[in-house]
Amino acid sequence: MTTKKATIKDVAREAKVSVASVSRALNGQGGVTAETLERIRVAAKHLHYVPDNAARSLITGRTHTIGALLPDLYGEFFSELIRGIDLAAHAQGLHLLVSSSHGGMEDAAAVVRTMRGRVDGMIILSQYVDADFLEQNLPIDLPAVLLDSPVDSARFPVIRIDNVAGAHAMVQHLLGHGHASVAFIAGPAGNFDAQQREKGYRQAMAEHKGPLNIVAGDFTEESGYRAGRELLAQAKRPRAVFAANDMMAVGCLYAFKEAGLTVPDDIALAGFDDILIARYVTPPLSTVGVSIADLGKSALLMLTGLMDGKGHVAGPHVRTLACEVVVRDSCGAHQTNVVTRHSPAFI
Repeated sequence: MTTKKATIKDVAREAKVSVASVSRALNGQGGVTAETLERIRVAAKHLHYVPDNAARSLITGRTHTIGALLPDLYGEFFSELIRGIDLAAHAQGLHLLVSSSHGGMEDAAAVVRTMRGRVDGMIILSQYVDADFLEQNLPIDLPAVLLDSPVDSARFPVIRIDNVAGAHAMVQHLLGHGHASVAFIAGPAGNFDAQQREKGYRQAMAEHKGPLNIVAGDFTEESGYRAGRELLAQAKRPRAVFAANDMMAVGCLYAFKEAGLTVPDDIALAGFDDILIARYVTPPLSTVGVSIADLGKSALLMLTGLMDGKGHVAGPHVRTLACEVVVRDSCGAHQTNVVTRHSPAFI
């Protein structure tokens, strides 16, 4: 025997109030006395009433849900980014719906289509998303904030990490501590962050008039391990290695240890992002510090501003999140002070 699902009319009948009063009370819109509110809550609990979110969305025009499209859900960077978005969303009374586009442009388009009508706004970080993609797949009335994107559009505000400056500063740091040759483990082709970090490396090496030494990577530990072995096989081993992210630096560190090398005495090493594990490997990893959770939080707050009609901009709007060199033992600088950041710093 099936039990009939309670409706809002059943709650109104039980509480001896109007349907409109129940709707206002359960949606937190006010307009009812404390006594009436308590009566409605008791009736709803007694009837095991569960609000129909789809019907409520039709009435209010809001789902109170945010969508996040990311290139992947694996790894400390993305888990920390999701954490920052989710904590900020929770503080705003919003839910978070997360998906990935690692399968390519068609996957990214499918995610956006699936989320249409289910979310009030989107945070998008995907190498497959450009201005044409957004115009074709994102409804005109759906606010969106882009992360680390080259898109330059009046419709879509962007928050970027200052990748060029961060990479440039790290290479200058390594060169300044006597490491005459610095190799670079690049990120995946077509990835905006990877391109910008390589640009910073190239700029710093050009200023130093040093030779470029770039090996391929894809932001995974495995690719960092392979890159480390490739660098060790070169006729002349570099004095320092700068990986475009910490995950690759960790893989590279293992390759060096496997070969019997000591970091930093035999070869110095640095990464980018300052993920949590960076400070717990041996030796602790020097890196370019990015406040990843603050990046997610800032994106969420910018998005809610757009959703509330407070964030409209007349022209291209790009905010850049500053990053800093975090010195630990792996670079051989022998400093113990770690850069910390208590709030997002924009430049």
